[in-house]
Amino acid sequence: MLKCGLLGRKLGHSYSPEIHAMLADYEYVLCEREEDGIEDLLRNGGFDGLNVTIPYKKTVIPYLDGISDVARKIGSVNTIIRRGGKLYGDNTDVFGFTALVRRSGIDVGGRKTLVLGSGGASAAVCCALEGLGAPYTVISRTGENNYENLFLHKDAEIIINATPVGMYPDVGKAPLDLSLFPECRGVIDVIYNPAVTALLMQAEKAGIRHANGLYMLVAQAKRGAELFLNGSIPDGETDRIERTLAARMKNIVLIGMPGCGKTTVANALAKATGREITDTDAEIEARVGMKISEYIPKYGEEAFRLVEEEVVADAGKQSGKIIATGGGCVTREKNYASLHQNGTIFLLRRDLDKLPKEGRPLSQATDLLKMYEKRKPLYLRFADHTVDNGGAPEETAKAISEMMK
Repeated sequence: MLKCGLLGRKLGHSYSPEIHAMLADYEYVLCEREEDGIEDLLRNGGFDGLNVTIPYKKTVIPYLDGISDVARKIGSVNTIIRRGGKLYGDNTDVFGFTALVRRSGIDVGGRKTLVLGSGGASAAVCCALEGLGAPYTVISRTGENNYENLFLHKDAEIIINATPVGMYPDVGKAPLDLSLFPECRGVIDVIYNPAVTALLMQAEKAGIRHANGLYMLVAQAKRGAELFLNGSIPDGETDRIERTLAARMKNIVLIGMPGCGKTTVANALAKATGREITDTDAEIEARVGMKISEYIPKYGEEAFRLVEEEVVADAGKQSGKIIATGGGCVTREKNYASLHQNGTIFLLRRDLDKLPKEGRPLSQATDLLKMYEKRKPLYLRFADHTVDNGGAPEETAKAISEMMK
């Protein structure tokens, strides 16, 4: 069996082992190394192939016996293979980004394109754009074209973010304001966590075609696997793995009126899927040190909503979880971005006469029909899907699970 892996300094939670396990049958391990341990790993590690991530894509080059033309052009190696005792470096990021553009349906050919960032990811993006016939301008923090003179490029039609701005855990930030570019017709963010960055959320709101970087991640891994195997893998595998990963990474978010069964359905979903649950009301109580039924009468709803915003923001950064929210979280628009960035949002619907009020101070103080009429457009604004929860919670959980496939 081939021995392969990923080289980096701090790998944290990498999706590479999962992707490569779906691509082919070879050993794939994570190799965290400080710079002074790289040569020994390459010379004596016994690897048949290695992927390389930051900060070592340039560092490994002096230890290699040869590199591909693409790797030489962009000055970066992300894949190493051993052939006849020799180490050969290549770069599959260009392949991955090209595949992403084609999959996105965004036509970049002949369109003025802005590439945000001037690092390694940017170099691969620019190399791919040359092959796709897209005239591009690199925007960096300094230099002739920078973030202070973006007005010079207001006619840009395509914007590509090749920076880490907006990436987990520092979510919610965008490298620029899309409203400055009235001719923009496509936005690509190489970030894939969160799935919908603040930049992509702007594009979504404006009705601009957009895509994140998950497909690029899978496509470049597929090309790397082909190099490891010295063979070919059907392109359809990229589509399959990307769909599988995207569904697995998405949070299942439950919203709805107080007492509609969000916690019960969350428990049924956890049992069926093995996902962990984050109950925002329970998190709020842990944070403030008292029951919500005590907190709101003592400090007021406004104070409660501010704490809820913080808890929802933290919950929304997660991946692959079940998030059961409080009934009123939709009253704050900020919560939509937090929940939407990594989640599919399900509105649970239940007849009002079946909603319990006990232990729910806001439900007890308000006519439920009036509360529902006020919140209904907000629920619909947040929701990707609406699911009836009038029957067994297991049936509701089953319906949600089917929609997540």
